[in-house]
Amino acid sequence: MRILLTIMLFACGLSSWAQDGWQQYMDKTGNLEDVETAGWEAAYETLSELAEHPFDINTATRDDLSQLPFLTAQEVEDIIAFVNFYGPLKSAGELAMIRNLSYEKRQLLLCFIYIGKEQEQGFPKLENILKYGTHTLTATAKIPFYEREGDKNGYLGYPYRHNLRYTFSYGNAVKAGIVGAQDAGEPFFANRNKAGYDFYSFYAMIKNMGRLKTLVLGRYRANFAHGLVMNTDFSLGKIGMLANLGRNQNQLRPHSSTMQANYLQGAAATVEVAKGLDATAFVSWRYIDATLNDSGRIQTIRTDGYHRTVNEMDHKDNASQLCGGTHLGFFSKGFHAGLTATYSRLNEDLRPATSAIYRYYYASGNNFWNASVDYGYTGAKFTVSGETATGGCGALATLNTLSWKPLQELSLMAVQRFYSKSYYSLFSEGFSDGGRVQNESGIYIGANWQPMRRLQFSAYTDYAYFPWPRYQVSQASHSWDHLVQMTWMPEKWKIGMRYRLKRRETDSSDKSSLVWKNEHRGRLSIGYDDGTWSSQTQGDMAYSKTVERSFGWMVSEQLQLRAQWAKSKWTATAGIAYFHTDDLDSRLYTYERGMLYGFNFPMFYGEGIRHWLMAKAEFSSRLMVTAKIGTTNYFDRTVIGTGYQQVNHSAMTDLELQLRWKI
Repeated sequence: MRILLTIMLFACGLSSWAQDGWQQYMDKTGNLEDVETAGWEAAYETLSELAEHPFDINTATRDDLSQLPFLTAQEVEDIIAFVNFYGPLKSAGELAMIRNLSYEKRQLLLCFIYIGKEQEQGFPKLENILKYGTHTLTATAKIPFYEREGDKNGYLGYPYRHNLRYTFSYGNAVKAGIVGAQDAGEPFFANRNKAGYDFYSFYAMIKNMGRLKTLVLGRYRANFAHGLVMNTDFSLGKIGMLANLGRNQNQLRPHSSTMQANYLQGAAATVEVAKGLDATAFVSWRYIDATLNDSGRIQTIRTDGYHRTVNEMDHKDNASQLCGGTHLGFFSKGFHAGLTATYSRLNEDLRPATSAIYRYYYASGNNFWNASVDYGYTGAKFTVSGETATGGCGALATLNTLSWKPLQELSLMAVQRFYSKSYYSLFSEGFSDGGRVQNESGIYIGANWQPMRRLQFSAYTDYAYFPWPRYQVSQASHSWDHLVQMTWMPEKWKIGMRYRLKRRETDSSDKSSLVWKNEHRGRLSIGYDDGTWSSQTQGDMAYSKTVERSFGWMVSEQLQLRAQWAKSKWTATAGIAYFHTDDLDSRLYTYERGMLYGFNFPMFYGEGIRHWLMAKAEFSSRLMVTAKIGTTNYFDRTVIGTGYQQVNHSAMTDLELQLRWKI
């Protein structure tokens, strides 16, 4: 029966491309370890926000375009040069005249921009902002039809997850809003959450007011150069690095996400001091979650944002952090250089538990400073960029990229990084294999080849060396990661193939030596979209081998129907996936359509079926209502999860509801 189901799923998909463009890009650029990080969820929410509030391509600045992680530095410059030389775009079709912008990049770009009408010069008048600004209110709730152990005894709140978002925006110039978020199990208008939601984010931003390029008040994120000193934003990993050819970025943006960590709170501004020279200054003070040791010092800074139990609530806001810094950036005729400096102070000493040897060089102390220089050149054929950083740790971190475009259809790149085992910054987030800007040296080589307009190949190989022990690796170790990927888009079809081999050393069972762990992962996807009906059929496999072997596979299908009645638009989407893996080592993930801003990359292991149905009604340009119900049914267990999250059943069903009102 299950084999028959598999055959039916593939047959159904071959007869009927349904994923929204940028979500599909996320699925294409994500590896398993990327999707399982909080940074990937933050990236998804950020792109959701940009897609919901697109910017005018005709008034977009370099900073606006640099928010899009799939554009290279040269593509950003080409777009700006095209608009400046030929004047404002009249239609999206004119993007095809930008030679370096591929078909896929143009389709992605259209998810985040619009073609605006001629606007007033300079910063808009207050009366126009108030009259023509857009108000958007989005409410989302998730209702489980099952009971966790914590819901019976342990969690302080009810089992429902919900959030509320309000955003006011006026083109690219003004944005303000507030976000309230509640995780399942957290108290609402109770316990220490007397003000309602467990988490709030509030922000206001203005852009391009004369020499004031950006001003952000409230909660915000900052990212400079390659993130070796300051990056509270996100990076998309190794495939994303290949897509943007190692472009660095300097930007401030509001924290409009429900993520409860890795943001700053206070004020930040970027000012154009002179032509080509920008100065950014920022200051932040906020409470942070922390685990304290017996002497009251900070043992770990917590970033999960959960406050469901008495113990988790005791960690909430029990430490504070002051941070300030500056960035000077110069850009002229393709050359760019910058200087970043930060200082931060905790109200208590940070003392990680160094009984585990891999934590020996983790950040410790009370006062922290870091500084870096960044540099580079963007040309038609060559692009070079890099950043070199140090700090109070007395150690060095450096990352350098080189990309070369020998042909219009071919681009090559290389990334070198050296992160000393004793380097640290509390706000670093950069390109790495081990997940930290610390204890790693490596070289990455990648290529993009587009032999035809709708056919593209991508590949990379990445070697990394870790001189100090890591988690579950008790001595110096190596890893080697390879990937090849093909995307073919003939007319209404979209066909994708991917194969990845990752080899890394890990401890043997008795920890006396290192053994190689080899992971093979493959994917084949076939999609079709005729504007009314669409489908996406996908097959995934995983094979992992150390001493033990683990194999897993999954086949999934998503079908969508779009219809229009009177002035309303209706969309119905259904999905089903059958998965069968030996254990967690061969786990698999896939993109699944969901609510706006919702992170929809579930992970599966064991044996079972996931099926879901979603309906979206856009009654007008103002009102949209979405509902989704989904069930995961396991065949190999009668209990799901452990601890407070344990569900004493073989299946879990959730209902999600969302309402968006825009005026």
